[in-house]
Amino acid sequence: MPRDSRIGGVVSSRSFDVVILGAGAAGLMAAIEAGKRGRRTLVLDHADQPGKKILISGGGRCNFTNLHTAPENFLSDNPHFARSALARYTPQDFIALVEKHGIPYHEKTLGQLFCDGSAREILSLLTRELATARATIELGTRILSVRETGASRRFTVETSAGCIGTSSVVVATGGLSIPKIGATGLGYDIARQFGLAVVEPRPALVPLTLAPEDDARWCDLSGVSTEVIAGTSTDGIPRGRRQPAPTFREKLLITHRGLSGPAILQISSYWRPGQTLSIDLAPGREVFAPLLAAKARRDATAAASVIRTLLPARWAERWLALHASAAAKDLSNAAIATLEGQLHAWRITPAGTEGFAKAEVTAGGVSTRELNPKTLEALRCPGLFFIGEVVDVTGWLGGYNFQWAWASGFCAGQCA
Repeated sequence: MPRDSRIGGVVSSRSFDVVILGAGAAGLMAAIEAGKRGRRTLVLDHADQPGKKILISGGGRCNFTNLHTAPENFLSDNPHFARSALARYTPQDFIALVEKHGIPYHEKTLGQLFCDGSAREILSLLTRELATARATIELGTRILSVRETGASRRFTVETSAGCIGTSSVVVATGGLSIPKIGATGLGYDIARQFGLAVVEPRPALVPLTLAPEDDARWCDLSGVSTEVIAGTSTDGIPRGRRQPAPTFREKLLITHRGLSGPAILQISSYWRPGQTLSIDLAPGREVFAPLLAAKARRDATAAASVIRTLLPARWAERWLALHASAAAKDLSNAAIATLEGQLHAWRITPAGTEGFAKAEVTAGGVSTRELNPKTLEALRCPGLFFIGEVVDVTGWLGGYNFQWAWASGFCAGQCA
């Protein structure tokens, strides 16, 4: 045991091979893998329990991965960055771990895997693996600073419980989403301190708010939902600087402040202020086709009848009230075509998002151009790693972000 030394007035008497900052999904996975290699590993977290985000995920059942995980399911300024880590640790690898621990699970929709029971089973799996790997975890410990020392132990981590020497630091501190469970910007601060670029963090997988005019039109319908295809424009996007937004076919929900539901959460990760959403309210259907049949009624009553087969009654009535052509006594073919087109391309410009408090994840983060894609090690600072949500890699809704946590944690743990 080294002699006690004092750095900044805090007692230091310990050293580890690897110190991991953050006891979330990525940090715990990195600790397990580093410990398996015989590395003396310490996990630090300011929270009073590990894996708080794991416990609240998936409605308490933890959507722990997605069978269809591919690099295309992730948003980043460098869209190819995640490819290596995702190939090295796949959904099948984590499923094998779940099955090893006898945890029952099921596929819900679109490849999403959930525990049959509680998310606590996934956390228990990780803590048992952590113990087997002989890694140490210390909770209720604030990280005060990280600095290079120039010695064999390249870094000193100053904490509320003392200073720790280590040759590798793995930053797994997460993003800014859900501050009520302790989210902070510590990881970004460490990256900037060591000269690494940070892509501006922003809320992702987050409900969108509406401007006052649209709020007055729609938000009293709070609680109604329907299946849609949601996309966003590419207006104002510098060529080659941002991934084109995909479209998402899932549920849309009107809220008391704007729009939510899986389709909106998905597109929110790509949306930028000022962009317009294009929403297909009738995927794969020709709603007004019955009005084009011979001898069919073509008045507002007939239009209302067919649209109610598509949308909830209150939404259908509001839609027709806001589209004056539907009030005509005898709708022309052109008017019917216009109504059909409006249903398939509802254009609405959100005012903003509900912010980090309601965001499931944080987009942006430590620039992937600063990191080795195989190891997540900083290219300009050997021994310093960034993994999980703190990195500029953001998955779609449905287990993808957990898979990124497992994969990036695995890769760093194999090298730190």
